[in-house]
Amino acid sequence: MGKAKAKAKQAKGKMKETAGKAMGDRQMQVEGRGEQMAGKAHEAAHDTGERMKKSGR
Repeated sequence: MGKAKAKAKQAKGKMKETAGKAMGDRQMQVEGRGEQMAGKAHEAAHDTGERMKKSGR
């Protein structure tokens, strides 16, 4: 997953969390937070891979 897709997943999760708060839907809030966390993890993995490439490993 590229960095752009990871950022999009984070944004989607934030929207889902916000919508859940507005509707009082705790499950949707939790799902949104989960998507945000997954997006951050993918972004970190991508950044690590890029650093590895730049270091020549």
